[in-house]
Amino acid sequence: MAQIQRKIPYTPKAPIRQGIYSQAVVVDRTMYISGQLGLDTASGQLVEGGVQAQAKKALDNMGQILKAAGCDYGNVVKTTVLLADMNDFNSVNEVYKHYFSSNYPARAAYQVAALPRGGLVEIEAVAAVGTITDAS
Repeated sequence: MAQIQRKIPYTPKAPIRQGIYSQAVVVDRTMYISGQLGLDTASGQLVEGGVQAQAKKALDNMGQILKAAGCDYGNVVKTTVLLADMNDFNSVNEVYKHYFSSNYPARAAYQVAALPRGGLVEIEAVAAVGTITDAS
């Protein structure tokens, strides 16, 4: 059986894990990024300003993790957006579109009963590691 390589990228520029999980795991050329809350890296607290501020910080944190693995938002092929209130869907989209502006990743969005630390939004992603070219 062929050997598959697993790496655990890490950056101190994104929140340090608070549980038994990694910021991300790369298996072969696929990266699985753990759900990111709108946590300020320095304080470890949720940013103030509501769902849009938290979504922006969550995506900024994701960007730091992508960078640690030699990737950027263009490598993201799938996201999952978890919302404390589905009524915030359009507000989160207003932020999201600044990070993903073309060749959008596939996405699912769910309202959940609660998020860690009382967060309003959490975003996880799957990314392809390496140079991506778009087929015509």
